[in-house]
Amino acid sequence: MKIIYMGTPEFAVPPLRILCEKGYQVELVVTQPDKARDRGKKVQFPPVKEEALKYQLPVIQPEKVKDNPEFISEIKALEPDLIVVAAYGKILPKELLEIPKYGCVNIHASLLPKYRGAAPIQRSIIDGEEKTGITLMYMEEGLDTGDMIASKSTAIDRKTAAQLHEELADLGAELLAETLPEFESGKIVRVRQDDGKASYAPMIFKKDGHIDFTKSPKEIERLIRGLCPWPGAYALYKGEQMKFWQAEVLDEKNGSLPGTVTKVSEKGIEIAAGGKTLQITQIQIPGKKAMSVADFLKGNKFEPGIILE
Repeated sequence: MKIIYMGTPEFAVPPLRILCEKGYQVELVVTQPDKARDRGKKVQFPPVKEEALKYQLPVIQPEKVKDNPEFISEIKALEPDLIVVAAYGKILPKELLEIPKYGCVNIHASLLPKYRGAAPIQRSIIDGEEKTGITLMYMEEGLDTGDMIASKSTAIDRKTAAQLHEELADLGAELLAETLPEFESGKIVRVRQDDGKASYAPMIFKKDGHIDFTKSPKEIERLIRGLCPWPGAYALYKGEQMKFWQAEVLDEKNGSLPGTVTKVSEKGIEIAAGGKTLQITQIQIPGKKAMSVADFLKGNKFEPGIILE
């Protein structure tokens, strides 16, 4: 079975690796263009390109896949049986989706039809879902609306987006490996998504990290985990961003103005939020790395009565 693989970030590395380790015929890897960093002095390869080069796979990095007849011709010439997509980063045109014998399949980081869209991992944590997972699905022109092939779930517990991202990437690789033989044997069962149960996970922006202390400590703690490592949940102190990376929800009632620091100790900084108390245990100030509150207090004066915005 001839496979073309399309993916870009770390999330897309484990599925590519498992294809190679299990001896599948990966004809081509398609990924996003390299990025310049350090003021243009160094070039950063997408993680998928780095992985592909380890296995000496051919790699192409088109600037665009839509309205690009040369790219479409190159894919057609390979006569792929299947195109596997994982976080490629661009919407694929219909003419590409129609090329492979068995279609284009996508590894999506949610239990569809919930959390269609760009940020399913972060949104599932922020919304307080108890579980999430991976869905292998056929691609069509709609946003994550295609028929489902298979899925695997996992508990969210108190995982951060970074931890869940890593776990789901591995889960996606497992699911792909388990499902691939069924394409050739004709055992794939297509399950239509129930659009009535669909929800969306819109893209995350930096401004989404600004904490609203009128919300409950539970909601804020989920926001902190859901936005770790990017963009990070933050409050404003003296006009500068103070990022919070770890927090605990305390049962204590707190009648102070939302955002008021009510207690400071090496254990953490207690803040009034939604009538209760949120305890911050890991913090980051501009120009510094993330640190425990105990370490933060060694070099910074921070007292009850301060109001964070």
